Amino acid sequence: MALEIVIITGMSGSGKSVALHALEDAGYYCVDNLPPELLTAFVALEHQHHGNRVAIAMDVRSATSLPQLPQQLAQLRSQGVDLRLLFLDAGNDTLVRRFSETRRRHPLSRAMLSDGQHALLQTIELERELLAELREASHVIDTSMIRASQLEGYVKGLMAIPPGRMTLVFQSFAFKRGIPLDADYVFDVRMLPNPHYETTLRELTGRDAPVIDFLRQHAEVARMQADITQFLDQWLDALERNHRSYVTVAIGCTGGQHRSVYLVEQLAAHYISRWTVLRRHREQDGR
Repeated sequence: MALEIVIITGMSGSGKSVALHALEDAGYYCVDNLPPELLTAFVALEHQHHGNRVAIAMDVRSATSLPQLPQQLAQLRSQGVDLRLLFLDAGNDTLVRRFSETRRRHPLSRAMLSDGQHALLQTIELERELLAELREASHVIDTSMIRASQLEGYVKGLMAIPPGRMTLVFQSFAFKRGIPLDADYVFDVRMLPNPHYETTLRELTGRDAPVIDFLRQHAEVARMQADITQFLDQWLDALERNHRSYVTVAIGCTGGQHRSVYLVEQLAAHYISRWTVLRRHREQDGR
C-alpha cells in the first residue's frame, strides 16, 4: 500500500490545528510543527511504525528552513509517496481579529511597535510572502467565514477522495460576506431572478424543490448554467494536464441561499459522472 502524506500548512490563525485534529479523528498519525529538514527521515521512520497515513503540520514557525521544503517534497514524490498539500488561509481582518481574541503572539513577531495592529498586519504580509510558493502548490481552504465544524468536514471530505483524477469543488457563497480566497474561478449570478422576493420561497434554499422549480422557469438561469459549463468544458482537461489536483469554482449571489446554491447543485450533478466532485455551501453548511 502506498504511503499517504498530508502536509497541512497556511497562515497562522487560519485553523491548522482544527484541520490536524480532523485528520487524527480520520485515522491519520499526526505531528505538528515538524522542521522541513527532518521531513524525509521522519516519513521513513513513521512508515515503519505507524502505517501508511501520516499528516504533518508545517508553517512559519520553521521559517528559516522553509526554503528546503519544495526539495523535500520533490524527493518524496520521486519515491512514490502519495503527497497531498493543504493550505489554510483567511483574510487579514479575520487573522487580526483572531490574534486579538486569543491574545497570542504571531510566530514571526518580535517586539511589537507602539501601533500593535499595524505591526501585526506587516507580520501577516511577511508570512504571506514566505508561504506564497507553498500556497501555489496546494489546495487552499479559506477559513475566514466558516466554523471549526465546517472546516473539519471539508478536510475529511477532501481526504476521503482517492488520489488520482482532478477534483472539482463547487462552492456557493454570499457576496455580502466576501469572495472566498480559495476560489480558482468566481461567477457572479446576482443578475438572475431572485427567489428571495417570493414570500413562499424566502426561507427555503436552492436545494428545495419549490426554489428549483422557480429558477428552472427562467431562461436566463439555464443560460448562465450553460455558459459556466461551456467555460469549464473548455479548460478542465488543460488544468488536469497541468497537474492540478483540485479546482474550486465559486458561485456567488447576494445571500448565498438560493441562486448560487441551485447552480452549485446543478453543476455538481452535471460533472459527477466525469470528474470527482465536492459540493460546499459556505453560508449553509453546518447550520
